[in-house]
This record gives sequence, C-alpha cells and structure tokens, in this order.
Amino acid sequence: MTDVAAGAGAGAMREAAVPLTTADGKPLKTALRRANGRARRNAMLLVLPLFAFLLLTYIVPIVQMMARSVMNPEVASYLPNTADAIAGWDGEGLPDEPVFAAMVADLEAGGRATIGRVAARLNAELPGVRSTMMGAMRGSDEFVAPYKSALLEDDDDWADPQLWRLIQRESRTLTPAYYLRAIDYEYNADGEVVPRPPELQVYRAIFWQTAWMSALITTLTILLGYPVAHLIATLPPARANLLLILVLLPFWTSLLVRTSAWIVLLQQEGVLNDLLVALGIIGEDGRIRMIYNRIGTIVAMTHILLPFMILPLYSVMKTIPPSLTRAARSMGATPLRAHLTVYLPLTVPGLAAGVLLVFILAIGYYITPALVGGESGVFISNLIADRMTGSLAQLRLALALSTILLVGVLVLYWLFNRLVGVERLKFG
Repeated sequence: MTDVAAGAGAGAMREAAVPLTTADGKPLKTALRRANGRARRNAMLLVLPLFAFLLLTYIVPIVQMMARSVMNPEVASYLPNTADAIAGWDGEGLPDEPVFAAMVADLEAGGRATIGRVAARLNAELPGVRSTMMGAMRGSDEFVAPYKSALLEDDDDWADPQLWRLIQRESRTLTPAYYLRAIDYEYNADGEVVPRPPELQVYRAIFWQTAWMSALITTLTILLGYPVAHLIATLPPARANLLLILVLLPFWTSLLVRTSAWIVLLQQEGVLNDLLVALGIIGEDGRIRMIYNRIGTIVAMTHILLPFMILPLYSVMKTIPPSLTRAARSMGATPLRAHLTVYLPLTVPGLAAGVLLVFILAIGYYITPALVGGESGVFISNLIADRMTGSLAQLRLALALSTILLVGVLVLYWLFNRLVGVERLKFG
C-alpha cells in the first residue's frame, strides 16, 4: 500500500510539473499575458480620441494661458540693440553713450507700429514714455553723434534714470509684473516690489468678494436644497417625478431669460417692491434696491445653481432605507436626533458633491454677476472679461488673473479632497 501511494504521489507531482498549455500548445501564462496586453492596447485606442480632444481643447489652452501671462518680449524683440547694450548697466545715473546710440539705432530701424508696441508696453509701467519714444522715433533720422546729447536735447524725459531702469528691467523676456499687478503690487522707481496706491488696489478685494459670495451662495443652496431633496426622495413616485421635473425645468430655460426675470422681480419698480408697497410694509418712497448690487447677484445665482445641489442630494437620499431612521426612533431617539445621527451622515457623499459643484461653478460665474451685479456685486470673472478686451498688457493681466483663479480652485479642490475625500462623492 505504501508503494502504491508513493507511486500515485510521484505521478501527481509529474503532472503538476507539466506546464498548462492552450489548445494550440502555447503556455497558458504567455497566452494570458498576450491577451491582457491586447485588451489594454484596445482600451487605450478607444480612449485615445478623447485624450487627444482634452489635450487640444483643455490642456494646451491652459498651458498657453499660463505661459503668456509671464511673457514680456516687446523690449527684447523691438529694441534688441538697446536690450543688449543696457544689460551691463549698473543702474546708477544715466547709461553711457553706447546705450543711447543703440536706442537711436532701434528707433530708426523700427517702424511706427513696432515702436508703438514697445512704447505702449513701457507706458503701462511709466506713464509718458509713449510720447517720449514716439517723438524720438519721428526725428531719429536727424540725430547725429553724440547720441546721448541728441536724445537729451530732444526730450528731457530721456534724462530720467527711472526710464532707463524700466527699459533694463523690461528687457527680460519673462516677467512677474502681471502677477504682481494681479495681487495689487508693482515695481517702484528703484525696481523694488511695493504695494500699489490704495486707490488702485482692486483685485485682492474682488478675489475675496468672489470667494465669500460663492461660499454664501453654496450655503444658501444647502439650506434651500436639502429639504427639497429630502421631500422628493420620500414622496410617492408619481409626486416625486413631478417635483423632479420642476427642479429640472430651469435647465430647459435660457440662462439669460432666468436672469432677466430676476431683474423684473427685484428692481425698484419691480414686482417684489410693488407687492411690499401694496401690503403697506414699505412706503412708495422707501422702495428697496435689490438689483445691480450684491443682493441681486446672490439671489439670482442661488436660484440658478440650486438644482446642482438638489440633484446630488436626491441621488443619495433615494438609496437610504427609511427603516434606518425608524429603527433609531424605535430605540428612543427623537426625530431630530435620528435625522442628525443616522440620516444626515449617510447623505454626506451627495452633500459634498453638491458643495463642490455649486462652489466651483459659482466662483467662475460671469453672465449673472455681469447683468445683475452692478458695481458692488461683480466677480473676478467680470474683471477678467473686461481686461481681455483691452491692450496687450491688459490681456496679459487678464491671463495672470485667470491663472491665479485656476490655481486657487485647484488648491481648494485639494483641501476638499484631504478633508472629505473625492472618492466619497456621489453625483448621481
């Protein structure tokens, strides 16, 4: 018996040692590895068009935006001789004769359009430079050596060391000047970074206003949307579907129409003020100004973004069994305590998804603040759009503002992921 058992064990070991093969005789491991490789390649080929689309329409424009926000090619491109000659200047007094000679050569070689571009760039940092350079450009063919004396006789502004320090600083092809301007800082006459005058400090206040108003709008959508989502989730299907259609109805209406409707409702001669006057709550001369200010922006945007809070909440609440809260109440919990300790924690994935959606949409909103915000209710997106239509310097300032907004949103998203966890979100 022992010999038979030993022989059977040896036979089993020999069979186990034989590698498994496919029907065509190939090793099974190799065949599986090749099949998995083909599946991965096919999956990548299917995803490749989407990746190319995102690369061309999303990633490349953002990279270009960030690159152009620090580009500063005007002086180096349109005053090349001056940029080379002034690179070694120590910044004290006035440059030597070779720098003035290089400036005259550049003014004579450049046309009106070329010198106009570089003059406009320098004029954005030091007002008055444009007229100085354009005047010298028109008479550059009449200048004779020594060119330093010729330029100083042409215009006294050439004797200002601040102008030459500006040219030396702006001869760099990359500059942080637009980012400094975007946070209300600038270079002074000595090239030091200093705060801008108080009357010119705009952008930090608008960034802060955009953030707190977006947070307030998000909070209001939670307060208004949570009960509605709970009601839809607990009603019978027929009534729930009707309410869900009413929630989705704004998506089928133009955003401009909805915003215009709020203008009609909230203006001083509008429906709401007429109703308050008719009820005797306010007098005819005490009509409330609720539009073209922060109130109008907050009210209109809360209404517009409310569905983005209700839908994620509803999608989570619909999956919560009602028996859980009933079980908590049967064990002695009050309805409020059962809701706070059992029901509310289960809705966190939908609540977090709604907060993320509403806040990110609100912080970059443009149309509604532009129509109903007036001067006090605008967002940073409105300033960005306004700067986009200005000069080249204003355009680069708008790109710097956009980059700061993008980085700020990414930082907030990172913090949100650390605190809540994006993997817990449920959008539908």
